[in-house]
Amino acid sequence: MYSNPYYYGGMMCNIAALNNSLRLIKEAVQGEKEDAQFYEYLIKKAPTKEEKEIIESIRNDELKHNKMFREIYKGITGMHVPPSEDSEFKKPKSYIAGIKKALFGELAAVEKYREIKKGLPSRCSRDMLFEIITDEIKHSIKYNYILYLNCCEKKRENLEDEYSEEKFTRYADFPMYQRIPQDFIL
Repeated sequence: MYSNPYYYGGMMCNIAALNNSLRLIKEAVQGEKEDAQFYEYLIKKAPTKEEKEIIESIRNDELKHNKMFREIYKGITGMHVPPSEDSEFKKPKSYIAGIKKALFGELAAVEKYREIKKGLPSRCSRDMLFEIITDEIKHSIKYNYILYLNCCEKKRENLEDEYSEEKFTRYADFPMYQRIPQDFIL
């Protein structure tokens, strides 16, 4: 089962998978400064208090994840994650472009963190990764909600203004809902 075995805490694990996990943890932690600038940009550009609070909560989770990754790395290697070369923050073309970038960044992070989880030798570390992965999924849902607020909801409000309650007495009378079979309308 294990090629190139390594013993960690009395348990056998795959050294190649462990080294890959450590490399990916370093990548996840490095770029911290750029991430902070990116979140500050989104928070400043957010058009509503609700969106600012959502992005702030995501930023706070990401700071927690960074700390957890550092703990995992130090717990395995006995060393701190080496400092990174500062990468330059590139401002997105717009707030929505930044939200889209963040959304797809969260989804890519889930994939990367699943790879990290595969090589971790202890249940405690894998449990920490599970928490981080579920947070990343939650973040992608929140970014989708922000996209909805900025794109779809405005279009729907315009349609509802155009088709006021005077003309329609129930949701099913709105043209955008007429494609839904009556059985599905509450």
